[in-house]
Amino acid sequence: MYFLINNTLEECSAEQCHDAAAPYVAILTPAQWAEQSENFDMGLDFDISNEEIFTTKAEVNYDSLTGTFCIPIQSSHTDEPQKFSYALDETGIVFIDNGNTVENIVKRIQRFKKWKKPSLERFFYDFLELIIHDDLSTMQRYEMELDNLEKEIMTDTEAADMSRNNDIRSDIRDLRTHYEQLLDLGQELEENENGFFNEENLRYFRMFSSRVERLYEAATHIRDYTIQLNDLYQSQLDVKQNRIMTVLTVVTTIFMPLTLIVGWYGMNFKYMPELESRMGYPVVILLSVLIVVGSLIFFKIKKIL
Repeated sequence: MYFLINNTLEECSAEQCHDAAAPYVAILTPAQWAEQSENFDMGLDFDISNEEIFTTKAEVNYDSLTGTFCIPIQSSHTDEPQKFSYALDETGIVFIDNGNTVENIVKRIQRFKKWKKPSLERFFYDFLELIIHDDLSTMQRYEMELDNLEKEIMTDTEAADMSRNNDIRSDIRDLRTHYEQLLDLGQELEENENGFFNEENLRYFRMFSSRVERLYEAATHIRDYTIQLNDLYQSQLDVKQNRIMTVLTVVTTIFMPLTLIVGWYGMNFKYMPELESRMGYPVVILLSVLIVVGSLIFFKIKKIL
């Protein structure tokens, strides 16, 4: 598929693409690129394999700027990371994609974007912006989930699903890596080492880098939130465990003197006077009751119970 960057993206043929004065956008499969790469006069000779793409990056060549995109599933909202390559110079940009990721993004630009000052830089900015377009809502959804999880921890610690907290932290880790790579990409575009871009239009890439930096900060905040929730969960478990230990300690403390009395009078020595006393049994009962009541009052005053 071929497009010309005018006030809108205009679909055209390959011949019109190469002959027009306006910058172009081409979307090719790896097989098509292998057949038609010489038509773009970019001086490139490299094989494209989307299975070998693991990062988002930009590389400066003598006659072109090349790179790859690897969009994680958290950002692309798909089952697999979206991978494709690109090559550009001052005349246009070529995407090499064996799926429909690039086509979907370009079609959205064609439907909804109209430019007063069309340029390759503005198109590429809109393309990059659509890659991260839904990420802010994703961050908000994660934050809402964590807020609900915090309430569950405070209400019923043992029922809280902490596995979801770990899943979110893993997702955020992938997104932070993605944003770091996008920041490097934006800086490489701003450098404009080969002079492909109009100096006035470099502001688009600065705008993009600023937005990615804000997303990176939001992802960092959410990652810290997940760590805090883990700490909160552990502290709540410790509090509950301490309460159990307190109850056990109180019970043990109350029964220790009772155990002493039982052991003392269980010796059954012949000349123990209490054994033949009519009041011995009631006195021991009364003493035991006084010990229990006195201990409970003591613990209550000390706010242990």
